Amino acid sequence: MGSLKTKGINPAERRRLLKLLTYEKVKGKPIYYRDYKRVLRGELPPEAVMGSSELHAILVALIIGFLSKVLPKEFIVLTGELGFIYAPRSFRSLDIAIYRKEDMKRPADKYTKKPPLVVIEIDTKADLSGYSSFEEYVYEKTQDLLDSGVERVIWYMSKVKKVLIAQKGKDWIVKDWGTDVEVLEDVKLNVAQLLRKEGIEV
Repeated sequence: MGSLKTKGINPAERRRLLKLLTYEKVKGKPIYYRDYKRVLRGELPPEAVMGSSELHAILVALIIGFLSKVLPKEFIVLTGELGFIYAPRSFRSLDIAIYRKEDMKRPADKYTKKPPLVVIEIDTKADLSGYSSFEEYVYEKTQDLLDSGVERVIWYMSKVKKVLIAQKGKDWIVKDWGTDVEVLEDVKLNVAQLLRKEGIEV
């Protein structure tokens, strides 16, 4: 987080790129996309660090496809890195967010201030140089979401094949991602099972 002086880029272009490469913002401090410095050095185009990996895209697609089939009709699943303004000068990017349809009858053409019922995250695209570890970032973001009114945060971590389930007022739980995870009442998600059905090995 914070600013960066980069040789070879004029101040106006640097400001433009840093704005474009801001993934999230916490109390006015930006969190940039992972490898954003390579973009500033001219080694990569912005799309190279802002886009999703194959694995991330597959997991998002499978989870959304599953939820779209099993969720009751009164709910809607949003994706596309939904921007969620949860506090002044602060926003988070959400991989998958579940809302009641009635809360999205008049969708705005800007970041939402409405807390989802459930947020599902898969790894992260964030630059973590401002954090001591991946876990510190995960815990901070999860707590921010719960404090803002999100009822449940589910975080899939592909490298270790674990899933964190966090609910406000309850102990957070970490499980193997091959176990059933309750998304909403009577709706359980098993990522490993979805992958197996598609013949995908991770």
